[in-house]
Amino acid sequence: MEQRLALPERVLMQIEKPARYIGNEVNMVRKNLSEVDVRIAMCFPDVYEIGMSYLGIQILYDMFNRREDVYCERVYSPWPDLDAIMRKEHIPLFSLETQTAISEFDWLAITIQYEMCYTNILQVIDLAGIPLLAKDRTKEHPIVIGGGPCTVNPEPMADFFDIFYIGEGETSYDALLDLYKQYKHSDMSREDFLRRASSIPGIYVPSMYEVSYQEDGTIEKVVPKYEDVPAKVKRQVVVDFENVSYPMKPVVPYIRATQDRVCLEIMRGCIRGCRFCQAGMIYRPTRQKNVEMLKKYARTMLDNTGYEEISLSSLSSSDYENLDVLLNYLITLRDTDHVNVSLPSLRIDAFSLDVMSKVQDIKKSSLTFASEAGTQRLRDVINKGITDENLLEGSRQAFLGGWDKVKLYFMLGLPTETDEDLYGIADLAERISEVYFDNVPKEKRNGRVMINASASYFVPKPFTPFQWAPMILPDEFTRRARYVKDSFRAQRNQKSLKFSYHDAGISILEGVLARGDRRLGAAILDVYEQGGIFDAWTEYFDMQRYENAFANHHVDIEFYTARKRPDDEVFPWEHLDVGVSRGFLLQEWHKAQEGKTTGNCRMQCSGCGSATYGGGVCFEAKN
Repeated sequence: MEQRLALPERVLMQIEKPARYIGNEVNMVRKNLSEVDVRIAMCFPDVYEIGMSYLGIQILYDMFNRREDVYCERVYSPWPDLDAIMRKEHIPLFSLETQTAISEFDWLAITIQYEMCYTNILQVIDLAGIPLLAKDRTKEHPIVIGGGPCTVNPEPMADFFDIFYIGEGETSYDALLDLYKQYKHSDMSREDFLRRASSIPGIYVPSMYEVSYQEDGTIEKVVPKYEDVPAKVKRQVVVDFENVSYPMKPVVPYIRATQDRVCLEIMRGCIRGCRFCQAGMIYRPTRQKNVEMLKKYARTMLDNTGYEEISLSSLSSSDYENLDVLLNYLITLRDTDHVNVSLPSLRIDAFSLDVMSKVQDIKKSSLTFASEAGTQRLRDVINKGITDENLLEGSRQAFLGGWDKVKLYFMLGLPTETDEDLYGIADLAERISEVYFDNVPKEKRNGRVMINASASYFVPKPFTPFQWAPMILPDEFTRRARYVKDSFRAQRNQKSLKFSYHDAGISILEGVLARGDRRLGAAILDVYEQGGIFDAWTEYFDMQRYENAFANHHVDIEFYTARKRPDDEVFPWEHLDVGVSRGFLLQEWHKAQEGKTTGNCRMQCSGCGSATYGGGVCFEAKN
């Protein structure tokens, strides 16, 4: 039976890329509504092309729809052109699969991938016709649940969510959905349901906790309101990573998505322990998938999607122990099935370069070094684990292999950074260019070597050793960025060097939202009511809206960004447990200030705390 579209044809004709809203894509799940008991609207609060590229949504969509009693559908943020029409014509937000109003669903499940999507979350809830504040909802409204990376500090958005799922979705959702079915078919109140849900591992119900503050504005404590609500919510982790569900038939969009290819998740977590990296801390312990299983996945997913490209997903693919076996298999697919292989950022060594030379057109590609800091001293502070020698030798091998473009990524404002470290960025770029001229004969040079360096504004994140660190002020960031730019101009090979840096405004705001508390909720709502949506998109971001809202609600930006935290400060996320202990993070913070490094997880256990999960790299040597 043909599905009736929620948007009339005249509206579809007025908007950009109407295919974002019509559903019916290849591999879309179809179910008989009369046979399901629980309906979930799975939302990525950004434009369709971005949301369709997010692996986490595909995994949960597949997992939920394996349950016969559940139908999971998708919804994304309407682009501003459709947003305006929906408000003007009172068209409710709808799902792609059945084009049903979101208000008719049991759950609205929102992935919170990055801080700059907070106003889009309010857009989705509002357009769905659901009260923005969780306290105003009744049993007639869907349960609004949030998951994803930003739930390690969900406090700025606590007023708008009924529940946050802390951790990896493959573990506790069955118990939560079974409890919901009891609630739905009984006289249990919404409050009773939420209170009982809070006892399920990984389920954080913000309304069940009270926050008190000290006179200086810092948090005194976060405590549960009832004895049966846990004092700490422990992040959920999939220990049996090899046998967890994975989407063999991912939905294939009609229009080009950001990641328009088969995505193979080869590993979760990272063994490296970079002190600035939140993902490297919160996704511990590192867990790998069996290489034979991955080969089967690759073949099946290519057959089920028609894609002609495959990419690997992990935080540090070079640390996957069977990478050589897997890549050699993928190369055979390229040769026999004409499948392109998209490589992630690899550690630059002889093996990686050999593989890249086989699978990439070197005339079109550039190598990427995430060096992060310009001197060895500062790389030791951040525990980056690569040396100047690694970078220079990797560059030499790459240039001899035919590459002539290198990208370098840095951060400005890292703890203990000095002008000497800043100059080191330009000096490193210059030395890499010299490696090219010293090793590649003139007759073999294909145009000019280009070393493109870019710098972002360092933002300290929760559950990292740098959560105690201050951000530098915007004027100081600009000074440092200009100092680096001037240093590039002073290099002998300046024509082969290029330096660029990111806008400070969004990074400052990211710092406020990343480490903020519940007092930010009113300001975020204010920004939304001023018209703020798609703040992650430069053309729609307006810092003035935030400055107005912060002034209206007495939010001191520098309180959240520029202040160094004392060792014993209670953080807004103190009642959450991600596995990595506060003691370990504090120890790493002190080691950073002393310039001492910590070995990776395969070299030696550093006692971070994630061994309590009982699996992954923590136990590899014992198996």
